[in-house]
Amino acid sequence: MIEQPRAILFDWDSTLVDNWPGVTVAMNAALAAFDLPAWSEQEMRLRAKRSMRDNFPTIFGERWEDARDVFYAAFADTHLSALRALAGAEELLSSLRARSVLMAVVSNKNGSFLRAEAETLGWTGYFHRIVGATDAEKDKPARDPVDLALSDSGSVPGNEVWFVGDSLVDLQCAAASGCVPILVGDEQIAEADLEKWPPRHHFPDCDAMRCALTD
Repeated sequence: MIEQPRAILFDWDSTLVDNWPGVTVAMNAALAAFDLPAWSEQEMRLRAKRSMRDNFPTIFGERWEDARDVFYAAFADTHLSALRALAGAEELLSSLRARSVLMAVVSNKNGSFLRAEAETLGWTGYFHRIVGATDAEKDKPARDPVDLALSDSGSVPGNEVWFVGDSLVDLQCAAASGCVPILVGDEQIAEADLEKWPPRHHFPDCDAMRCALTD
């Protein structure tokens, strides 16, 4: 039987939910405001792993905060209607709660939007804390949001705390914080990166993770 975690920190987008249509619409509104070419949803998925304050200055330069404001205005109009839970995600969360596993969210999505999405899905009660971009001094892959997510929980990073996510930045954050790195999903990550930041386990989806923990 697979080792049982005492606590699990979850990434959000592409780990528990799909909100890429809404994110893509908002990003293209920002790009259009700067006369930059639009991105496809697939491009958005590939380019949006780091937080806005880390990513937007590279794309938009010194006026990145203006682009941020355009993005937020567009995203506010779309993100809840476009939000979908990934197959098996709620069953996974419910199963973990039934076994008293502490859960939290650590995402590079803006914290206010993140918490609104959890509330819309009726998931707020699953989590000890929901930490998004700018809630901590630094964002993923720094360990700051992990420490914030676990504060006042009785758990500290170590072999009994999993960090579950779909991307390289999640594996890097797990390594930086001392959590057990768990990869979920089928995102393509370079072999060299997987060798440098190897996951302890890799599950194809939420159902597979739930089954592995309950077998």
